[in-house]
Amino acid sequence: MESAELILTLAGGLGAALLFGYFTQRLGLSPIVGYLFAGVLVGPNTPGFAANVELAEQLAEVGVILIMFGGGLQLHLEELLSVRRAAVPGAIVGMFGATLLGGVAAHAFGWTWPSALMFGLTLSVASTVVLVRVLSDARTLHTPSGHIAVGWLVMEDILTAIALVLLPTLFIGELTLATTAANLGLTLAKIVALIVAAAIMGKRIIPALLDRVAATRSRELFTLAVLVLALGIAVGSATLFGVSMALGAFVAGMVVNRSDYSLRAASDALPMRDAFAVLFFVSVGMLLDPTVLFDNLGLFALALAVVVIAKPMLVAMVLALLGYPLRTVLTVPSALAQIGEFSFILAALGRSLGVLPEVATDIVVAVSISSIVINPPLARLIPPVERWIVRLRKIAEVDELDTGAASSLDPQTRAIVIGFGPTGRTVTRLLKENGISPTVVELNIDTVRELRQEGISAVYGDARHIDSLVTAGLRHADTLIISGADTGSPEIIRVARELNPQVHIFVRSAYLRDVPPLRSAGAEQVFAGEGEVALAMTEAVLRRLGATPDQIDRERDRVRAELFGGILTSRLE
Repeated sequence: MESAELILTLAGGLGAALLFGYFTQRLGLSPIVGYLFAGVLVGPNTPGFAANVELAEQLAEVGVILIMFGGGLQLHLEELLSVRRAAVPGAIVGMFGATLLGGVAAHAFGWTWPSALMFGLTLSVASTVVLVRVLSDARTLHTPSGHIAVGWLVMEDILTAIALVLLPTLFIGELTLATTAANLGLTLAKIVALIVAAAIMGKRIIPALLDRVAATRSRELFTLAVLVLALGIAVGSATLFGVSMALGAFVAGMVVNRSDYSLRAASDALPMRDAFAVLFFVSVGMLLDPTVLFDNLGLFALALAVVVIAKPMLVAMVLALLGYPLRTVLTVPSALAQIGEFSFILAALGRSLGVLPEVATDIVVAVSISSIVINPPLARLIPPVERWIVRLRKIAEVDELDTGAASSLDPQTRAIVIGFGPTGRTVTRLLKENGISPTVVELNIDTVRELRQEGISAVYGDARHIDSLVTAGLRHADTLIISGADTGSPEIIRVARELNPQVHIFVRSAYLRDVPPLRSAGAEQVFAGEGEVALAMTEAVLRRLGATPDQIDRERDRVRAELFGGILTSRLE
């Protein structure tokens, strides 16, 4: 029976998410909006089909772990430490301000101060899952503003972990200076121990493990190894160090990120994370009871204002006082203007301690859904608002416009080579000899390490995934050369064209039948092994028969036209 419920929950939840996500995408909204409404539709508080909420939440927890692991994979510890000047004081001020304002709002509706402040605390913690998703969709995750936002959230997660330890002591009447100090010290010690253990594993154990698994050349084993690391470290962090599994998964991602396998793990080893992420948003929607919301619209409106207006204003004020550029002052607050999974955890703790009434959970869920719906459109308003402010104040801020800033890289001197077999090796040498900097994308880790030792830029990853091409610098390259006959797929070409419509693409293929689809995908020139052999043999036979150079050129052109059907001439003239 339980397995049948699991299948029904998966089918119903994902099916509704697909339908609503499609329509919201067509309307120009984020698919997240559709996923949330799908959850409301299949939840127990609306008529019709009702999915199993507990099963959906369990599956969503896996999604949270995988998303947080992926977020850790995409960020370096050095990048997080570099934003501590903003993240540490900013997270403290933001959480304190949101807690106080939320508490005042609840107290105005007759709640006691302990209940009101606990309610305010649930409004103070943004969702890391939503933040990473929104920043990724807006292509600002790998920017200084994105790093500040993620660092800010990590600090909020740490403060929440401390709160989860101290709150039971506070509300069961055993609060003393000694117990508070002991609990706080123990929590901080566990977090430090987690970081130290992660650093040791990241330097010694995990690289050796992944080396052995990668040496098997089995994609399935590599995928399994990374998933085991993600889930294992997340569970171990919660069990041994008392932190949330989400924070543990983020640390696990940062550990793997310090190895040579970070890019492949991010792009190739987490194929199920998007589906589980969808279940997270569906499970949030399933928690909403619309009837309770209608009975508490006043408090709901004030709570939503705290999350999407008051807290972002506090965040913007902190960043402005610290002297950050306009784009950062706008981007980070908009990314933090939502709440999610930690708010539900705090609300559940408040109910278990007898501090929060049942209605608090419904209001928190409604605020979460509303803020998540508002968040993506709010993020898309950043560029036009920034341009309007710049024009209004007549300022020209060019130091750190994270996305859209002019690149200092000269595309004419950059090329991407996919594959480092005999063809890739020859092309790379030719590019270097002519003053062009090649970056090689290769799936053989030993080859990548050798290239780096020789001073050649190399990326370990699968070129079929956009992350690999972005890391290789395709957006700033003039030429893409797909040198492996088995890697020249139309998929790579289409992704490359999306990233850089002006890039010149040269592709090697094994057979003549591959030429039309590769050209249709956007390849500028395709060199088929069959055709090139035919041309070489034609020239050798004609020379043996004593043909003149003009005769050889004419016959070679005729054979090329017959074989390739008039392939486009090069634009590199």
